[in-house]
Amino acid sequence: MNYILDGLRQALELLLGGDPATFSAVWTTLLVTLEAMAATLVLGAPAGFLLGYGDFPGKRAARLAVETFLSFPTVVIGLVVYAFISRRGPLGDMALLFTVPGMAVGLTILGLPIVIALTAQAVENLDPRLRPTLLTLGAGPRQVFFATLGEARFGLLLAATAAFGRIFSEIGLSMMLGGHIQWSTRTITTAIALETGKG
Repeated sequence: MNYILDGLRQALELLLGGDPATFSAVWTTLLVTLEAMAATLVLGAPAGFLLGYGDFPGKRAARLAVETFLSFPTVVIGLVVYAFISRRGPLGDMALLFTVPGMAVGLTILGLPIVIALTAQAVENLDPRLRPTLLTLGAGPRQVFFATLGEARFGLLLAATAAFGRIFSEIGLSMMLGGHIQWSTRTITTAIALETGKG
Protein backbone atom coordinates (compact mmCIF):
# COMPACT_ATOMS: atom_id res chain seq x y z
CA MET A 1 0.00 0.00 0.00
CA ASN A 2 2.91 2.38 0.70
CA TYR A 3 4.00 1.93 -2.92
CA ILE A 4 0.68 3.32 -4.20
CA LEU A 5 0.63 6.16 -1.67
CA ASP A 6 4.20 7.08 -2.61
CA GLY A 7 3.17 7.19 -6.26
CA LEU A 8 0.25 9.50 -5.48
CA ARG A 9 2.51 11.73 -3.39
CA GLN A 10 5.06 11.98 -6.21
CA ALA A 11 2.29 12.76 -8.69
CA LEU A 12 1.02 15.60 -6.52
CA GLU A 13 4.55 16.94 -6.12
CA LEU A 14 5.02 16.96 -9.91
CA LEU A 15 1.71 18.73 -10.49
CA LEU A 16 1.92 21.24 -7.64
CA GLY A 17 5.60 21.90 -8.34
CA GLY A 18 4.81 22.75 -11.98
CA ASP A 19 7.15 20.11 -13.45
CA PRO A 20 7.74 21.26 -17.07
CA ALA A 21 7.91 17.74 -18.55
CA THR A 22 4.66 16.74 -16.86
CA PHE A 23 2.81 19.84 -17.99
CA SER A 24 4.19 19.48 -21.52
CA ALA A 25 2.66 15.98 -21.69
CA VAL A 26 -0.62 17.25 -20.23
CA TRP A 27 -0.77 20.14 -22.71
CA THR A 28 0.00 17.87 -25.68
CA THR A 29 -2.67 15.41 -24.53
CA LEU A 30 -5.29 18.16 -24.25
CA LEU A 31 -4.34 19.65 -27.61
CA VAL A 32 -4.43 16.39 -29.57
CA THR A 33 -7.65 15.32 -27.82
CA LEU A 34 -9.32 18.65 -28.62
CA GLU A 35 -8.30 18.46 -32.29
CA ALA A 36 -9.39 14.84 -32.66
CA MET A 37 -12.68 15.36 -30.81
CA ALA A 38 -13.57 18.43 -32.89
CA ALA A 39 -12.95 16.55 -36.15
CA THR A 40 -14.71 13.42 -34.88
CA LEU A 41 -17.87 15.29 -33.87
CA VAL A 42 -17.98 17.53 -36.95
CA LEU A 43 -17.67 14.53 -39.28
CA GLY A 44 -19.29 11.77 -37.22
CA ALA A 45 -22.44 13.36 -35.78
CA PRO A 46 -23.97 14.36 -39.16
CA ALA A 47 -22.97 11.01 -40.69
CA GLY A 48 -24.56 9.15 -37.76
CA PHE A 49 -27.67 11.29 -37.97
CA LEU A 50 -28.07 10.51 -41.69
CA LEU A 51 -27.43 6.82 -41.07
CA GLY A 52 -30.06 6.65 -38.34
CA TYR A 53 -32.62 9.01 -39.84
CA GLY A 54 -32.36 8.45 -43.57
CA ASP A 55 -33.61 5.60 -45.70
CA PHE A 56 -31.35 5.00 -48.68
CA PRO A 57 -29.98 2.10 -50.75
CA GLY A 58 -27.01 0.49 -49.05
CA LYS A 59 -28.00 1.64 -45.57
CA ARG A 60 -27.57 -1.84 -44.09
CA ALA A 61 -24.15 -2.22 -45.71
CA ALA A 62 -23.10 1.21 -44.39
CA ARG A 63 -24.29 0.29 -40.90
CA LEU A 64 -22.43 -3.02 -41.07
CA ALA A 65 -19.23 -1.22 -42.19
CA VAL A 66 -19.46 1.28 -39.31
CA GLU A 67 -20.04 -1.46 -36.74
CA THR A 68 -17.16 -3.50 -38.19
CA PHE A 69 -14.83 -0.51 -37.78
CA LEU A 70 -15.79 -0.39 -34.10
CA SER A 71 -13.85 -3.61 -33.56
CA PHE A 72 -10.78 -2.70 -35.63
CA PRO A 73 -7.55 -3.08 -33.64
CA THR A 74 -5.91 0.28 -33.02
CA VAL A 75 -2.59 -1.04 -34.30
CA VAL A 76 -4.18 -1.66 -37.71
CA ILE A 77 -5.53 1.90 -37.82
CA GLY A 78 -2.12 3.17 -36.72
CA LEU A 79 -0.28 1.22 -39.42
CA VAL A 80 -2.63 2.37 -42.18
CA VAL A 81 -2.40 6.03 -41.13
CA TYR A 82 1.39 5.66 -40.71
CA ALA A 83 1.66 4.31 -44.26
CA PHE A 84 -0.33 7.25 -45.61
CA ILE A 85 1.45 10.07 -43.73
CA SER A 86 5.01 8.69 -43.73
CA ARG A 87 7.54 10.34 -46.04
CA ARG A 88 6.99 7.73 -48.78
CA GLY A 89 3.20 7.68 -48.35
CA PRO A 90 0.65 9.54 -50.50
CA LEU A 91 0.34 12.30 -47.86
CA GLY A 92 4.04 12.40 -47.02
CA ASP A 93 4.48 15.93 -48.39
CA MET A 94 2.22 17.25 -45.62
CA ALA A 95 4.86 16.29 -42.99
CA LEU A 96 2.26 14.99 -40.50
CA LEU A 97 4.24 12.08 -39.08
CA PHE A 98 5.49 12.66 -35.52
CA THR A 99 3.36 15.78 -35.09
CA VAL A 100 0.28 16.60 -33.04
CA PRO A 101 -1.92 16.98 -36.18
CA GLY A 102 -0.69 13.57 -37.40
CA MET A 103 -1.69 12.01 -34.09
CA ALA A 104 -5.06 13.79 -34.31
CA VAL A 105 -5.70 12.25 -37.74
CA GLY A 106 -5.25 8.73 -36.39
CA LEU A 107 -7.30 9.43 -33.25
CA THR A 108 -10.09 10.95 -35.35
CA ILE A 109 -10.30 7.75 -37.40
CA LEU A 110 -10.39 5.81 -34.13
CA GLY A 111 -13.26 7.91 -32.74
CA LEU A 112 -15.39 8.26 -35.88
CA PRO A 113 -17.06 4.81 -35.83
CA ILE A 114 -18.01 5.31 -32.18
CA VAL A 115 -19.73 8.64 -32.83
CA ILE A 116 -21.40 7.46 -36.05
CA ALA A 117 -22.73 4.21 -34.57
CA LEU A 118 -23.98 5.68 -31.28
CA THR A 119 -25.54 8.72 -32.98
CA ALA A 120 -27.33 6.48 -35.49
CA GLN A 121 -28.59 4.28 -32.66
CA ALA A 122 -29.81 7.31 -30.70
CA VAL A 123 -31.75 8.61 -33.70
CA GLU A 124 -33.22 5.18 -34.50
CA ASN A 125 -34.41 4.78 -30.89
CA LEU A 126 -36.49 7.96 -31.01
CA ASP A 127 -40.27 7.73 -30.93
CA PRO A 128 -41.33 6.93 -34.53
CA ARG A 129 -44.29 9.31 -34.13
CA LEU A 130 -41.97 12.32 -33.71
CA ARG A 131 -41.49 13.14 -37.40
CA PRO A 132 -45.14 12.72 -38.47
CA THR A 133 -46.26 14.78 -35.48
CA LEU A 134 -43.85 17.59 -36.34
CA LEU A 135 -44.93 17.56 -39.99
CA THR A 136 -48.59 17.62 -38.95
CA LEU A 137 -47.88 20.68 -36.83
CA GLY A 138 -46.40 22.41 -39.90
CA ALA A 139 -42.70 22.05 -39.18
CA GLY A 140 -40.33 22.49 -42.10
CA PRO A 141 -37.35 20.24 -42.83
CA ARG A 142 -34.99 22.43 -40.79
CA GLN A 143 -37.33 22.44 -37.78
CA VAL A 144 -37.76 18.67 -38.02
CA PHE A 145 -33.96 18.26 -38.10
CA PHE A 146 -33.34 20.42 -35.02
CA ALA A 147 -36.26 18.93 -33.07
CA THR A 148 -34.99 15.43 -33.80
CA LEU A 149 -31.49 16.50 -32.80
CA GLY A 150 -32.86 17.91 -29.54
CA GLU A 151 -34.66 14.67 -28.75
CA ALA A 152 -31.48 12.66 -29.42
CA ARG A 153 -29.24 14.95 -27.32
CA PHE A 154 -28.55 12.38 -24.60
CA GLY A 155 -27.51 9.80 -27.17
CA LEU A 156 -25.24 12.39 -28.80
CA LEU A 157 -23.72 13.18 -25.41
CA LEU A 158 -23.11 9.47 -24.85
CA ALA A 159 -21.44 9.20 -28.26
CA ALA A 160 -19.17 12.17 -27.52
CA THR A 161 -18.28 10.83 -24.07
CA ALA A 162 -17.44 7.36 -25.37
CA ALA A 163 -15.29 8.80 -28.18
CA PHE A 164 -13.53 11.12 -25.73
CA GLY A 165 -12.64 8.20 -23.44
CA ARG A 166 -11.22 6.20 -26.33
CA ILE A 167 -9.28 9.10 -27.84
CA PHE A 168 -7.93 10.48 -24.55
CA SER A 169 -6.64 7.14 -23.29
CA GLU A 170 -5.21 5.71 -26.53
CA ILE A 171 -1.53 4.86 -26.31
CA GLY A 172 -0.57 2.72 -29.32
CA LEU A 173 -1.70 5.18 -31.96
CA SER A 174 -0.16 8.10 -30.10
CA MET A 175 3.17 6.30 -29.83
CA MET A 176 3.17 5.10 -33.45
CA LEU A 177 2.12 8.37 -35.10
CA GLY A 178 3.57 10.83 -32.60
CA GLY A 179 6.88 9.14 -31.92
CA HIS A 180 6.78 9.93 -28.19
CA ILE A 181 9.04 12.97 -28.58
CA GLN A 182 9.58 14.91 -25.36
CA TRP A 183 8.37 18.55 -25.44
CA SER A 184 6.59 17.83 -28.73
CA THR A 185 4.40 14.72 -29.01
CA ARG A 186 4.74 13.01 -25.63
CA THR A 187 1.28 12.55 -24.10
CA ILE A 188 0.15 11.46 -20.65
CA THR A 189 -0.41 7.88 -21.82
CA THR A 190 2.93 7.54 -23.61
CA ALA A 191 4.70 9.08 -20.60
CA ILE A 192 3.01 6.53 -18.34
CA ALA A 193 4.15 3.73 -20.68
CA LEU A 194 7.71 5.08 -20.54
CA GLU A 195 7.77 5.23 -16.73
CA THR A 196 6.19 1.79 -16.23
CA GLY A 197 8.63 0.40 -18.80
CA LYS A 198 11.43 1.59 -16.53
CA GLY A 199 9.94 -0.49 -13.73
